[in-house]
Amino acid sequence: MSLKWKFNIILLATGLIGILVSAAVSFNLQRENARKEALETAAILLESAVAVRSYTVDEVRPLIAGQSSTHFLAQTVPAYAASKYIANLQKKHPDYNYRESALNPTNPANRATDWEADIINFFRSNDESSLIGERDTPTGKSLYFSKPIRITNGKCLICHSTPEAAPKTLIKRYGDSNGFGWKLNEVIGAQIVSVPLSLPQERADKEFVLFMATIILVFFAVGVILNILLNIFVIKPVTLMASHVDKVSLGTLNLPPIELKGKDEISSLGRSFNRMQNSLDSAVKMLDDTLDD
Repeated sequence: MSLKWKFNIILLATGLIGILVSAAVSFNLQRENARKEALETAAILLESAVAVRSYTVDEVRPLIAGQSSTHFLAQTVPAYAASKYIANLQKKHPDYNYRESALNPTNPANRATDWEADIINFFRSNDESSLIGERDTPTGKSLYFSKPIRITNGKCLICHSTPEAAPKTLIKRYGDSNGFGWKLNEVIGAQIVSVPLSLPQERADKEFVLFMATIILVFFAVGVILNILLNIFVIKPVTLMASHVDKVSLGTLNLPPIELKGKDEISSLGRSFNRMQNSLDSAVKMLDDTLDD
């Protein structure tokens, strides 16, 4: 096997190891960044919903509070305002979802599903301020970010303690079977934002493919350049010396010296061989002169 082939086999082996290691690190990093991107989006959506709730309580509710005595106005409910805000967002981003789910909601539409109930029960059992997780949906994996809904304001119990204490307009709208019996400092539900993981993961996969294609292209270019340099600075001089040595070993001593420029090891080897050839030629001539005498 030639020196060139040995060099290329070593280069290929080390290159493949480097590419595989780069692929593993890059793939995991891209997926982690995709998850972080989805989580940041979920956190922004949740904070936006909280901001809408605060706006409803501080500015909308006082303006129309007088009308609530004659008929119920859903616009005064913070959860309704936040849900409407997300509903408008879903017109362009249908995979993004926000719910304020409860185990015993006033509005049956807000009743927690099985997986949402598990989140609420987690907050009831653990003193945590948030919970992050993933779940499978018909459109692919989805990441959810949730926070507990805890009753910290005693005024909320006016509508949710007993049916007798609740406004009549509320009872007329939703009945007296749901949304009562809440207690102060109790976790009654959870704010849950769900965002798709498929979109950021698709972008991450495209970036991964582009990165790996670049790495492979660079490796190929480096391999070609190294082969050219190897051929110029190693293979050609070594081939020249091998041919020269072969002729000398067969008895041809009147050859011109090997011409190698430079100060590297191969050039030094060539000069050493030239000296050896001259010494061998001189020794043979002296031996011939002695035999002639």
